[in-house]
Amino acid sequence: MGKNLIELGDLTDKNIGQLVLLNNTTLPVTYEEKFYSKLLSTGFVSKLAFFNDIMVGAVSCRIDQSQVEGELPSLYIMTFCVLAQYRNLGIGRKLLEFIEDLCKTDKYDKISLHVQVGSDAIDFYKKFGFTIESTINNYYRNIQPADCYVMSKKMTSTDEEKKEDNTKQE
Repeated sequence: MGKNLIELGDLTDKNIGQLVLLNNTTLPVTYEEKFYSKLLSTGFVSKLAFFNDIMVGAVSCRIDQSQVEGELPSLYIMTFCVLAQYRNLGIGRKLLEFIEDLCKTDKYDKISLHVQVGSDAIDFYKKFGFTIESTINNYYRNIQPADCYVMSKKMTSTDEEKKEDNTKQE
């Protein structure tokens, strides 16, 4: 039996319809067409996950510029999903590793997201070092529970330590 293959691919105008279908199938919130058209513009990062050539997961992030001078921008995960029957195969991990690697190479300060209170995703994110920063009551309009957590993961502390190590070596 062959090994299952997980590959990541780019979002294009040719496959954005698949992303709409995937999000509508897996997420409790429905996004409007303008949300998807924005994903193809600058300031957004999306990656699709394919399992044996079938699109089964995706992540879409917005780049948030810091309002504080000298502070690095951060990534906000707007949507993150894997089809239920493909969970626990390493697909979500691979998507999250892509985002974390991007933070290291493109110098983003942190990753943050909103996650519905009671969601299975909370444990997934905690496993990867995300912490709950706060709770927002009545964040969602048409789903229950309506509350969400703001979760985040700091990304740049190790970069600062590396910089210090490099200056010591010089």
